[in-house]
Amino acid sequence: MGAGAGAGKMWWFAVAWAALCGVVYAGSFYEDFEISWGGERAKIFNGGRLLSLSLDKVSGSGFRSTKEYLFGRIDMQLKLVAGNSAGTVTAYYLSSQGASHDEIDFEFLGNLSGDPYILHTNVFTQGKGNREQQFYLWFDPTKNFHTYTIIWNPKQIIFAVDNYPIRVFKNAEAIGVPFPARQPMKIYSSLWNADDWATRGGLVKTDWTKAPFTAYYRNFNASATASAGSWTSFAGSDRRSADLDAFGRRRLRWVQKYFMIYNYCADLKRFPQGLPPECRFA
Repeated sequence: MGAGAGAGKMWWFAVAWAALCGVVYAGSFYEDFEISWGGERAKIFNGGRLLSLSLDKVSGSGFRSTKEYLFGRIDMQLKLVAGNSAGTVTAYYLSSQGASHDEIDFEFLGNLSGDPYILHTNVFTQGKGNREQQFYLWFDPTKNFHTYTIIWNPKQIIFAVDNYPIRVFKNAEAIGVPFPARQPMKIYSSLWNADDWATRGGLVKTDWTKAPFTAYYRNFNASATASAGSWTSFAGSDRRSADLDAFGRRRLRWVQKYFMIYNYCADLKRFPQGLPPECRFA
């Protein structure tokens, strides 16, 4: 299939989903989000269609959604900090509040100019995380906007990049593993300095002569649904079973084979007494 045909197929699935399966919000950043910290380092402009976060030596910045979500599909397009972004982290995630919070994370770990970003993913349930998977991307995320998606339903969580599923975290409550299914979550994003760990374990520090560091956001969409069978919109999904079809599974295998660089479910040194029980579902 050519690139044009593939794009057309994904567009058709998106239209069908919007018409048949969910309530889609594609509003203004002024309406859907609020600046949560960083003052003027966070800006909404272009009539509410664009948002930027900046980091300087004094402070980073962040925003959060005005609504909470319990299941659905969350899309956001990001263009990450360009050039030497070592030491910086751009986080985009869902989270509830409190010590027993749930959380679904994308974190983009900056690097030296010319080196790839690391995309760090994690899932917290009842305040406990430690479920990391990390990836390189198959494109430069600083040159153009790309779509980062969280699909969350009672059966599983799917992380996707430009409609390519990269990770699936299945509901394993049947074997005693908590799953984030009861706490509504808001959308958060922040740009901050983490040069004590973000780049090569903290060996490469932030170069403040390159500040301010800036990331950009556009085209937020939220498709809210509580139905396990009506959960996604990209080609490669089967809404009847709330699962990836053969096409989607091939895409997932391709990403994990060629671009995954860490998987906690394969880290026997970290778990010498045995891998976490949910890993059998991975």
